[in-house]
Amino acid sequence: MEPLLGVKIGCLFSLLVLTLVCGLFPVCFKWFQTATATGRHRRVLSLLTCTSAGIFLGAGFMHMTAEALEGIESEIQKLVIQNSTNSEGNSDDADSAYMEYPYGELIISLGFFFVFLLESLALQCCPGAAGRSKVQEQEWGMANVLEPHSHGPLPSPSRGPLRALVLLLSLSFHSVFEGLAVGLQPTVAATVQLCLAILAHKGLVVFGVGLRLVQVGTGSRWAMLSILSLALMSPVGLALGLAVPQGVSEGGQGLAQAVLEGMAAGTFLYVTFLEILPRELAGPEAPLAKWGCVAAGFAFMAFIALWA
Repeated sequence: MEPLLGVKIGCLFSLLVLTLVCGLFPVCFKWFQTATATGRHRRVLSLLTCTSAGIFLGAGFMHMTAEALEGIESEIQKLVIQNSTNSEGNSDDADSAYMEYPYGELIISLGFFFVFLLESLALQCCPGAAGRSKVQEQEWGMANVLEPHSHGPLPSPSRGPLRALVLLLSLSFHSVFEGLAVGLQPTVAATVQLCLAILAHKGLVVFGVGLRLVQVGTGSRWAMLSILSLALMSPVGLALGLAVPQGVSEGGQGLAQAVLEGMAAGTFLYVTFLEILPRELAGPEAPLAKWGCVAAGFAFMAFIALWA
């Protein structure tokens, strides 16, 4: 076996094991269930969830959005250069206009509005999808008891399960492309460096996903199946990268991958801003501590972005 192939196979199993362990940890321990938590236990869980919200925010901006913008811009430049070499005459002005248009931001926004449309259609066609889970009813009931003089309604958690599913799908897309990038690395050093960078932030992100599934009242069996399917995405992408022969031209595959990354980034930002952050910051208790936890989670992801 070649050393590079052996390292990539080791990375495959590392990504699989880490994702399973970190994702199943909050699912398998009842300590993370907020429905039965009270007092200090509940406050600790709230701060832990705020930290995971900061991690999601950092992952959305510093990793998924940044990678999508870079990939889309690179592919657009390739297409413009290719068209300019094939065409005759003066087309510099048109090429400049094409280059300056914010394609990456547009695609990310389309991902945002696509999930918005799906959620609106689901709630329009299936009004029962807006029903709160038992866990959410208990949380909101306790919030009303603890804060009888609240100055406004808390954000509705009714769409939590649907948005948790969207979060899983967007992370699954991103995980496939992460694994694909590892599988396409040409050297052992580059493979190990990229794999370590992915492992550093993936464990925390997947832990946050498991925590989110528990908080929206997902059954243990479905939560475990969701984490298992998410854990398989990076190995699948890595295996696809191994199956691509070295030196084969990608053609339009690079642009398709960049567009899918942009769509996934838009869906991730949708869930982060409309589900995770409002839910955690709605309560009036310990606002500075919550801010600090969100900032700490974001800062860690920004630090990891130096190598990822």
